[in-house]
Amino acid sequence: MNYTQKTLHHGYTNQILHVDLTTGDIEACPLDPQVRDFFIGGRGLGLYLLHEKINARTKAYDPENPLIFSPGPLGGIPQFPGTSKCMAVSLSPLTRIPGVSNFGGHFGAYLKYAGFDALTITGIAKDSVMIVIDGFKREIIITGAQRADQVFGLEKDIVDQFLHEGHEKKDMAFLTTGIGAANTAFGCINSHYYDATKPVDGKKGLFRTKQAGRTGLGSVMNHKNITAIVVLAAFPHGDNPYGAADWGKVKEAGGRLHKIVRDVDPQALQMHLKGSAGLISFMNKDEYQSLPVNNYQLGSHPQAGQICGKTYAERIFDHRGMDGCFPGCNLRCTKGGWVTLTTGMHVGRKVWVDGPEYETAAGFGSNLGMWHPEFIMEANWHCDNYGIDTITTAVIMAFLMECYQRGYLVKEDTDGFALTWGDEQAALQFIHDLACRKTELARIAGRGMVELTAWVAEQYAARTGRPEPVKDLQQFAMQTKGLPFSLYRTHRSLSMQASYAAASDIGAHHAAAWLVKVDLLGAFPTFEAKAQALITYPRVRLGNDNLGLCKLPWVDVFNPDSLKRGDTDIYINPASQELYADFYNGMLGTTLTWEKIFEQTDRDINLQRVMNVLSFGAATGERDWIPDRAIGPTDDALYEREADYNDRALSTVLNKPFPQVQAMETGEKRAILMKHRKEELRKLISVYYRQRGWTDTGIPKVETLKQIGLWQYLSDEVKATITGMNG
Repeated sequence: MNYTQKTLHHGYTNQILHVDLTTGDIEACPLDPQVRDFFIGGRGLGLYLLHEKINARTKAYDPENPLIFSPGPLGGIPQFPGTSKCMAVSLSPLTRIPGVSNFGGHFGAYLKYAGFDALTITGIAKDSVMIVIDGFKREIIITGAQRADQVFGLEKDIVDQFLHEGHEKKDMAFLTTGIGAANTAFGCINSHYYDATKPVDGKKGLFRTKQAGRTGLGSVMNHKNITAIVVLAAFPHGDNPYGAADWGKVKEAGGRLHKIVRDVDPQALQMHLKGSAGLISFMNKDEYQSLPVNNYQLGSHPQAGQICGKTYAERIFDHRGMDGCFPGCNLRCTKGGWVTLTTGMHVGRKVWVDGPEYETAAGFGSNLGMWHPEFIMEANWHCDNYGIDTITTAVIMAFLMECYQRGYLVKEDTDGFALTWGDEQAALQFIHDLACRKTELARIAGRGMVELTAWVAEQYAARTGRPEPVKDLQQFAMQTKGLPFSLYRTHRSLSMQASYAAASDIGAHHAAAWLVKVDLLGAFPTFEAKAQALITYPRVRLGNDNLGLCKLPWVDVFNPDSLKRGDTDIYINPASQELYADFYNGMLGTTLTWEKIFEQTDRDINLQRVMNVLSFGAATGERDWIPDRAIGPTDDALYEREADYNDRALSTVLNKPFPQVQAMETGEKRAILMKHRKEELRKLISVYYRQRGWTDTGIPKVETLKQIGLWQYLSDEVKATITGMNG
């Protein structure tokens, strides 16, 4: 299909591309200005487009479930740091509710350059296909493609094909997934882009990848028989190429944030050297105990220094080139290096690994009791190559290791195979088995934590003749709403517990409200401050997802001018937020404060919630909970490992002298402490509901939805469901 490419205006193309793989229909449709201005873009627009296509009966693998990509109006503008983000949105096969995942690279920007604010794909192709959006020819085609099991072989084939057709590497951006997405419910989508600065074999340039990993959207892509989605485009040129209302204001705001990043990062987190893996040292501190060790049982470990950012920076990462996942970002946190594979069909091959990010480093490192960076990088590479989410894979492996540790699984249950802490070769073998669905254990694990927990309980009961220990297993099966935890141990952060439980409506992920670090630093000293943070921080974090922006230049580079702000939360980095507001206003022609800009995020937060209600019904609020392991010690031995901290906390709770608490029986102390912490979490969630304008059972109130203007955009089915549950 040929289409008309429109000039960018205020960061928008004002056009959406719809592809139906069942019928082969391709259509470029105008973006309704009212919808555009209300939902803004990125995550918000993606959720609205999803809401338009689904109902309470729609399942993730149904043809009508759309796979949506939406970059946002501020994405793809290199004059400001961190404008690389695009959002993938669809019903999740893992959680069975709307799944959302952000990813970097060039795809979102190139989609906009080619002429579209969003891409929606419905239907299921009869055979494997590749969708090609050619911004040079202004043409979209659906062409046959050979199904590929391995991502990096497919990457080479795609690059070779388009080079042969006369295109340059710098003009290509594409999405792929692999065999792991076909064999699990947590497939990831790889976003490929060309880095012209990285030296390789005496030359410069290689393709790198970012991932849309969470919620299994790669599995949706695979089920639709999509081998790849390719965009061919070039950066806009000329005066005010992105259609800003005030181009000078945009460039000035970007220049000021560039300076903050340049001056602060080398003296602070050193993201340009360590990447996000530098966070391991902070989380591992004795006073924080927030680095998950052995399936979140412990919060620190003396060997953590072996997998911290400093180790990667000094020994493994290749610092040559720019290491930014999009031009114009001087944070340069997209680290990577070379590793020689020890397992799989490519054993002995030296490969480039993008990463690991903090989540992957902690997931395959401390949480599995593994302390070798090379193992972590190899696990990272295999997951990317197979197209499976590293976080979900690692957390499921940790759960299985603890099942073996505690005797819920034995080798007889799994054909002689066992996963144990620190066994790197068994861990790598499990990744290969998982991706290819080679064993019964791998098959069940590929369906996710909820079904895996039930299977382990069945195996245990069949072997021992005892009742199924489902409740015991659920204490350390680290998931919420079916989504395995990202890698933060939350015992000492009530704010983060509530974030995982309730503020993150996709499940236990940190995207909505990553409060653990600032909570540990003392940002929220009162209960009321914690509750307020569960409102304000998701507005900003998910608001960045709407705009097409990376959060790291804001959240990990603290602007010194924020310390000068009075009567505000300095930890939300208000001085930098003002620069983001200048960027937004300069592009869109508005005059909003940063607070007003991000208050708009309440619209899509509530939209996500009402779509969850379609799936969960009256039990929606019951899903807002986390396993006991995320709240505190699940056995007496774990209590004793942090006895001093736990006893002091209990001393305050009971208003008893510390020596008296020390003299109490451990089992009694643990029961009291866990009961208190659960009560505090329930109380905080209740306050969160009230501040959101939801009912006591977590259902958005009709009056709230009308007040924020969302009601008019909801389907009749949703309106009837919400009205009925409001009583």
